[in-house]
Amino acid sequence: MYGRRVSKSDPRVEAYGCVDELSAAFGLVRATDTNSLVSDQILWIQKELVTVMGELATAPEDLERYQKEGFALTNTTMVDRLTTAIDELEKDKALYGKGWATPGETPLAAALDVARTVCRRAERRVAALDLSHSSSATVLRYLNRLSDLCWLLARRAEKVSGSRAVGGNCSG
Repeated sequence: MYGRRVSKSDPRVEAYGCVDELSAAFGLVRATDTNSLVSDQILWIQKELVTVMGELATAPEDLERYQKEGFALTNTTMVDRLTTAIDELEKDKALYGKGWATPGETPLAAALDVARTVCRRAERRVAALDLSHSSSATVLRYLNRLSDLCWLLARRAEKVSGSRAVGGNCSG
């Protein structure tokens, strides 16, 4: 942002590039969701990821200017919305099953699992940044909660499809 030139290998470029990749993975989720199980929720998340990317693309010394120009930063309301969705899904204890879930039971669940793993990578890249502004912790919390939500949505997609007994396909 603001004409600052940085290397393509700059850790900040890597971080917001991973978030951009995550948004594309969510595009695949929406395109795969033939029954509109998660499409509206995912579209909302993609819009929030624009906020995350903008914040990560802005040098710490430009964040005040960024906000004065009307751009939002990642905030606790965004994190809380994800936590509420997670809490609601976690009421269904059958989503956990026994053992590890193996991605690929349905196209939608597989797309959600890809998004989850891309989200975890984005979280690791953001964690590696030396950000000097207070919202970096909120970005990390947002990505962490988002990956948890993806896992739960994938298990729910499998359950709704009736494709298998959720979580019970691994032998230790």
